[in-house]
Amino acid sequence: MDKKKLKSLLIPAATSIKQAMQKLNETSEKILFIADEDDKLLGTLTDGDIRRGLIDGIKFTDNVGQVMRKQFVSLLDKDPSKKKKARHIMLDEKIEQIPFINKSGVITDIILWTDIFVEERAETDKQFFTNQVVIMAGGKGTRLAPFTRILPKPLIPIEEKPVIEIIMEKFYKYGFYNFIYTLNYRKEYIKAFLRENSFPYTIDWVEEADFMGTAGSLALLKDKLKESFFVSNCDIILNSDFADILNWHKENGNLMTLLGCHKEVKIPYGVLEMEGGMLKYFREKPNYDVIINTGVYVIEPEVIALIPENKFMDMNVLIEMASKKGKVSVYPISEGWFDVGQWDEYAKSIKELNLT
Repeated sequence: MDKKKLKSLLIPAATSIKQAMQKLNETSEKILFIADEDDKLLGTLTDGDIRRGLIDGIKFTDNVGQVMRKQFVSLLDKDPSKKKKARHIMLDEKIEQIPFINKSGVITDIILWTDIFVEERAETDKQFFTNQVVIMAGGKGTRLAPFTRILPKPLIPIEEKPVIEIIMEKFYKYGFYNFIYTLNYRKEYIKAFLRENSFPYTIDWVEEADFMGTAGSLALLKDKLKESFFVSNCDIILNSDFADILNWHKENGNLMTLLGCHKEVKIPYGVLEMEGGMLKYFREKPNYDVIINTGVYVIEPEVIALIPENKFMDMNVLIEMASKKGKVSVYPISEGWFDVGQWDEYAKSIKELNLT
């Protein structure tokens, strides 16, 4: 790795969680290396380490020294067999990046998985999952009116593809091919699109007799869903590893997993904080870091029994009910969430989405 690229991956232990998240996004790498002022390696940091920290209550303003891995794998840079050793370690321990250090512990180079295994994994080697993906596509899409008075929201174009085609592609990338749609508004348009295109997926749908909210139509699927399944709104695109999300959901024994995304909310006003009727703080146009609900979930089949048949129910109600029955957790991501269901976000998504 060239020195400039290596330097871009080094951060001090005093770096905040939020700054580290931004750095991971900027570098497009999956790992950062925490080093002192002399570049002595102190620890490593991945998005998974940050995720676990946020789940455990770490704040965005806390420093990375609290979540970094102090026990890490490294190799001496003068070892003549370092590349061979790196290959074995990567295969045995599923590690994608290994730092090389000198005798003083200073990081001098990094070897990447792609430096050794340059061939792309063949499509035939991809792991496929039978778990179904439910795409909630029955709403009127009023936030995109007057556009949706003619075309249903699931067929909104992003470049040359409708949004539901992009959603299916994102899931298929990680091995998910079973899709079920819940339909209502302008359903014949959507069914025609799904019938007339040759997708490498299994596609089915159910039809609402009436508008049933953001969760109510799941009751129509009680005989179709037999294992952990995804639910996605039809206007949400995520650049996330859905296989990893499903595995995390199962490993943690969750009844329901909500995918949350970091969002910086800017308040365009001065905010007054009071205590006992007296001014405590005055914050001029502050920024707040929050985890927002992306509208994508992993759910166990038994949750369906909580939904009354032929009744309106929104997802927040179902989440509250599920939390009383079992473990409901949040899987936080730092970026890659696109909400194309409102005009401002739609315009941003067209600019930011990488569909290649």
